[in-house]
Amino acid sequence: MTSPTTYNAQSLRDSLTQRAKELETTLDKQFPRMKGGEANLIDAMRYAVLGGGKRLRGYLVTEVASLFDVSLTQSLYVGASVEMLHAYSLIHDDLPAMDDDDLRRGKPSTHIKYGEAIAILAGDALQTKAFELLAMEEVHESTTIRIQLVKALAEASGSTGMVGGQVIDMEGENRHLTLPEVLNLHAMKTGRLICYSAEAGAILGKATPDLKNHIISYGRDLGTAFQIADDVLDATASAEELGKTAGKDNAAGKSTFVSLLGIEDARKEAHRLVAKAIRHLEPFGTSADNLRALAEYVVYRKN
Repeated sequence: MTSPTTYNAQSLRDSLTQRAKELETTLDKQFPRMKGGEANLIDAMRYAVLGGGKRLRGYLVTEVASLFDVSLTQSLYVGASVEMLHAYSLIHDDLPAMDDDDLRRGKPSTHIKYGEAIAILAGDALQTKAFELLAMEEVHESTTIRIQLVKALAEASGSTGMVGGQVIDMEGENRHLTLPEVLNLHAMKTGRLICYSAEAGAILGKATPDLKNHIISYGRDLGTAFQIADDVLDATASAEELGKTAGKDNAAGKSTFVSLLGIEDARKEAHRLVAKAIRHLEPFGTSADNLRALAEYVVYRKN
């Protein structure tokens, strides 16, 4: 299926590329190389968080924040924070006790490169660094805004969000889950952090409750569409295309959108959610065109 031309795909690619570079620079500055006892830990953190990934979550923060005229410097700090949190989750997700994957973003997983102990600690340190960054005055002059960001990220990533979803995912191996159960699992494991990324931009911009709800609804539907597309890619793409081991979900006996709906119906559901996500952006007019294009991108991407 070819990508649609509803929105300017080249504009989105250029925007994603530029923002990824800016996020990379922001992240790099947070982890200066050093000598001494913790040098290996810093190297592992840098290995996990730099030089790879789509930066979709960080991009979401900055692009939503731009709708409310937030300075790019401020939103880049928040975008970098969520990228740190995401990198920590990937390190732990790849561990033998979890999804047991030797490949991430086309290179050896952090525990393969640095050993399990350093990988676990690097993940721990990236998680705490994410919250440290949100507490900095450079993020926003208002302590209330910074606290709102910290609280929202904690809720999205903890036991009622990403970590809770990971537990449900692990316990669901070799057990048939219903479609509502799979929807809930991925709303927590993947969707909550994507939704937070959109919401964080609105928090930074002191959005009205109505506009903030539109953004949250967009992020929620985008997150589900993203996960459905991931399930389709896991079933159809190669390891070279994915940058990680293909077919892992099926091998682990997991219930997925593809196993429950089939590939074509899963794709249809992803497109339905994308259309729904785009409708939530109506109050923002053409200023949100990159976010509209991003919603389409998540279901047409190749990795």
